[in-house]
Amino acid sequence: MVERNGTILVRIPYGNRERVKIFFAREFTNAMPFLDPIYTASMTPQQRAWFYAEFNHASRDEVVGVLLALFLGCFGIHHFYLRRNGLGVLYILFSWTGIPAILGFIEAFLMPGRVREYNAVQASYIATQIFATSPAAYADPSPQSVSCPACGGACDYAASFCPHCGATIVTHA
Repeated sequence: MVERNGTILVRIPYGNRERVKIFFAREFTNAMPFLDPIYTASMTPQQRAWFYAEFNHASRDEVVGVLLALFLGCFGIHHFYLRRNGLGVLYILFSWTGIPAILGFIEAFLMPGRVREYNAVQASYIATQIFATSPAAYADPSPQSVSCPACGGACDYAASFCPHCGATIVTHA
């Protein structure tokens, strides 16, 4: 994370490449404060910046969802917007009947809640993926060496005999 002239540049690993996301300082510090306690409380600043960059990319806007449901609800476009492709295809198949148009108008009032639910699922998924790829997740909790009871020298944890004195090492599993 590099800060210059009120902007913050964040390098985000993306497969075997890196992306650079630019935040303005005001946008970075005030970005989604309702998510901080839930998803980013135990994240480092780099992980938090990575989370916000990915969440900004994956999140959906409530107003867009409502407008899609109002004006294109007869074709189920609002379902495609929330990646509910099965329902979107169903609406397209029955669009000639006019029933999806009525349902689209009704669903326009339900869209803000659905978009918030979609965004919460995305935030949870992104946070889980960030925690899963952190270096701490790969740490081996088992000890790497034990001391020999006879000479006190360091021995490999999986060794049966001490390389210094040849004494038998008993490990308790």
